[in-house]
Amino acid sequence: MTNISSPRRSNSLARQLALAVALASGTAMLAVPGFTDAAHAQKKKKGEEAAAPKAAYTEAFVKAYQPIDAAIKAPGADINALKPQVLGLASLAATPDDKLALGGLMFNVGITGKDYPLQLQGAELMLASGKVKPEEEGRFNLVAFQLASELKQFDKARSYLQRAIDLNYSAPNLTASDLQMNMAEIDFSQERFVEGLQYLSDAIAAKKASGQPVDQKWYRRGVSIAYTREIVPQVYDFVQGWVIDYPTEDNWRDAVNLTRNLNDFEGPVLLDLLRLGKKVGTLKEKNDYIFYIESADPRRLPFEVKTVIEEANAKGAIPKGSDTWVEEQYKTVSGLIVQDKAALPTLERDANAPAARLRTVIAAGDTFLSYGEYAKAAGFYERSLSMPEVDRNLSLTRLGIAQIGAGDIAAAQATFAKVEGVRTPIARLWSAYAEQQAGAGAPAAATGM
Repeated sequence: MTNISSPRRSNSLARQLALAVALASGTAMLAVPGFTDAAHAQKKKKGEEAAAPKAAYTEAFVKAYQPIDAAIKAPGADINALKPQVLGLASLAATPDDKLALGGLMFNVGITGKDYPLQLQGAELMLASGKVKPEEEGRFNLVAFQLASELKQFDKARSYLQRAIDLNYSAPNLTASDLQMNMAEIDFSQERFVEGLQYLSDAIAAKKASGQPVDQKWYRRGVSIAYTREIVPQVYDFVQGWVIDYPTEDNWRDAVNLTRNLNDFEGPVLLDLLRLGKKVGTLKEKNDYIFYIESADPRRLPFEVKTVIEEANAKGAIPKGSDTWVEEQYKTVSGLIVQDKAALPTLERDANAPAARLRTVIAAGDTFLSYGEYAKAAGFYERSLSMPEVDRNLSLTRLGIAQIGAGDIAAAQATFAKVEGVRTPIARLWSAYAEQQAGAGAPAAATGM
């Protein structure tokens, strides 16, 4: 597959985001409000009014803080040696402004000393002070999330990240979608894959309910996690939404291939998946066409096999004359098509007879489907559903395919929704294709499979 990101990124995504956010303002330090020199403030002339409300610090805290702050800023300062003195200030920080100043000091000392626990302690103290500016609160919470994640304190990480999300925090290199993605990444980093996928699924549903576009990264990450760990049916939920919202050829190819890779489909089932692959242009390799030829069976569906071989020749997947077996199949189907077409009226008559057997009715549906006579094919598949011993899921799948061909998209989607068992993921992909066709405003051309 081409587009699905590697699951190896899950443990590093929070770290990458942390770096991106830390650098968002051009510095790794938080923009902590400056520490006001309380002693200087006491020297102001009597009656002199301040231009703005002054911070309230306790005298004991100021007296202890200033020499430690100066020592930290001195050239060649031994940050690790000064850490106990910084921590000792906690017992003196009594007012909200004391706590804000000490939290900022702890955070910045922690950055200089590459001390994550001290950074987190500082960020938490600043947030707890209640003095962080409203416009900065989202970023402070996000930094606390990053640090808690790095320290594997996941409950704290969730709490701070949710607060940043609730505050609608964003940055030039960080979107609200990135934040929600990281909530899922917390679960993934703990190997809580089902929970993380559920979070992403709920976030996608909420976006759609509000009429907002869904970030493609959400789908790709959900598909990557669910596919790598074979989590079904969730993987098909993400795949279906992915190709509906982002129906590129590469995405469709990934969707078809991962569905093949996760299942060991028998010929008739694989045929209906390859039929979709042909519709969306994902058949590229020689083996794609070989499997199609084998699944369709040249003697049963000669016209369909002929068109498949001709497409393989035209695309260069199987250059004409390059494969003896394919050439033999082409000669076979070319010789059968005239008599096959000549037999269509008789087949239609027999399949419509009151006493027609299931085998004849299904054969008529399959034959007319292969020739692109979709309305007739749909009629036979509908009839088969009322007959004993019918393979209900086969008939439903092909009925839906015929309905798409006939331009009845709503009916096709309703039909695919009834498919169960091994064909479910194939029906969901066909349903996504039907929705794509509805959006394009044009039914599939009636020129055969």
